[in-house]
Amino acid sequence: MKIGRRRREEAEVESSAMNDIMFFLMLFFLIASTLANPNVINITLPKAKTTTAVHTKTLPITVKVADKGTENERVEIYFEQKLVAFDDMEAILTEERDKYADPSHPQNGLNVVLRLEKDLEVQDMVDVMQVVANLGIKMVLATDKSTK
Repeated sequence: MKIGRRRREEAEVESSAMNDIMFFLMLFFLIASTLANPNVINITLPKAKTTTAVHTKTLPITVKVADKGTENERVEIYFEQKLVAFDDMEAILTEERDKYADPSHPQNGLNVVLRLEKDLEVQDMVDVMQVVANLGIKMVLATDKSTK
């Protein structure tokens, strides 16, 4: 009778799925790190004893049509969330502009974000923009991203 050695089975760990998992983790972290600061290149900045901070104030101005389709239809103007009359706009904007104006640092100052309702008449839009432009205040028109 032939007595042979028993072949001993060794324990193995399948690692073929591990490659897929590592690949997906690498992709996830690459994408996540890109989305964190997409327009910033990460560098070490030099040290300085004094620095100048830019102090700007962003004032959202919302213009909307109230009571649409009724005889009471009117244009409402909001500075942040406060209702303001059109005649008071120039005085309030002048006060805000002067509060944040810094002649030694022209990059500082007041910036206006115009949030205009899409159903607003063009003349109402131009009237509001003209007041802001006459005061020399920088303005940006806010829009929604188009889905088309």
